[in-house]
Amino acid sequence: MSKTITLNHITKIEGHAKLNLKIDKGKITTCELSATEGARYFEGIVKGRKYYAAHEMTSRICGICSCAHVVAALTAVEDALGLTISEQSCRLRVLLTLAERIRSHATHLYFLALPDYLGYESALSMAPEYKPQLQAALRLMKMGNGIVKLLGGRDLHPVSAGVGGWLKLPKQEEMEETGKELLKVKKDAIATVKLFAGLKQPEFESDAEWFSLVDPNEYAVLKGKFASGKSSFEKHEYRKFIEEYHQAYSTSNFVVKEDRRYFVSALARLNNNHRQLSRDAQKALKETGLKPPSKNPYHNNLAQAIELIHCIDHAMEICKREIKQEEMPEITPRAGRGVGAIEVPRGTLWHEYTLDEKGIITDANIITPTAQNLFAMQEDIRKRMPSLLKKKKQEIVLDMEKLIRNYDPCFSCAAHFLEVKWL
Repeated sequence: MSKTITLNHITKIEGHAKLNLKIDKGKITTCELSATEGARYFEGIVKGRKYYAAHEMTSRICGICSCAHVVAALTAVEDALGLTISEQSCRLRVLLTLAERIRSHATHLYFLALPDYLGYESALSMAPEYKPQLQAALRLMKMGNGIVKLLGGRDLHPVSAGVGGWLKLPKQEEMEETGKELLKVKKDAIATVKLFAGLKQPEFESDAEWFSLVDPNEYAVLKGKFASGKSSFEKHEYRKFIEEYHQAYSTSNFVVKEDRRYFVSALARLNNNHRQLSRDAQKALKETGLKPPSKNPYHNNLAQAIELIHCIDHAMEICKREIKQEEMPEITPRAGRGVGAIEVPRGTLWHEYTLDEKGIITDANIITPTAQNLFAMQEDIRKRMPSLLKKKKQEIVLDMEKLIRNYDPCFSCAAHFLEVKWL
């Protein structure tokens, strides 16, 4: 016997998605998770543009991760031009990336994920009983926004980062003051870990392999090989290992590694880089009882909370460094291919550009974390569903939403998402 269940949309995710499930006699015969937003065409829009337009245009892919696309695009273009930026310029890009991770993690954890676990429809309905927690979230978000504005000139779609360096540098006293403010909100990050460590998570394990950047010198941000516990490769080799393909039911590409699904996320980073966490983040990890590596996607929320502590610690260290005045380099365009791979809130982000001898973009490719996670999310739903079939419809839908939200998807970025339709 089969039945049809329709849910018009799923809330508390970035973008819009659709899930089609067909269940026949207790078996999942169809499971299709898709982005339902219109195709974005950014890879086509940047073609024919000069190399210095890539980061400004692709920043508009997403308001949540605008800094991520700026830094990834700059990294790829500089790679194509054979340009090496200064140590200070790189350090400030790390700080910009950490700031966006802080504000994004705080937003997701408190306003998208936490209502699921506390039995509320939204963070707004939580406010009367959980006002201190939401105030902590707002302080963390404000901190991240403040750093982005300091470095980038505004808190969305930063304008100060450019090819080869920074158009405007922060003042020394501004950096020192930022370090003091970071120390104040660190207690909020520690409280976030304790809060999420106390939430009960389902016993579940994904069949997907985890991947992130791995660099021996620091917890994954802008450098390193793309690696798991089993294999690794350099960023320029990614087309040999990572393949994008299209499904008729989705406007987002699916991504596989050597024909197998994988996931990227804070949990993937924690699995690969937990020994490089700051001292206090390592202490918090130990106190939670979470022992990496984990393949339970429900642990991603806790991984994000632990990263909040690390990001604040790392950001404070950067704010202590001296700011030296540097001029933007003179750039001579040349033909070349460049790849940028960086770690953003939801996992590894890829940008690739091919330039002609005049520095005009002739080809572009962008692979977002959510696109890489789409297949893993879909198959996790397929695996999880049989254990839920005896529950009521509302309970099943909530569990599916929680599973998807634990990946912290940004379907706006992925549409190159949750309406649920059950058959």
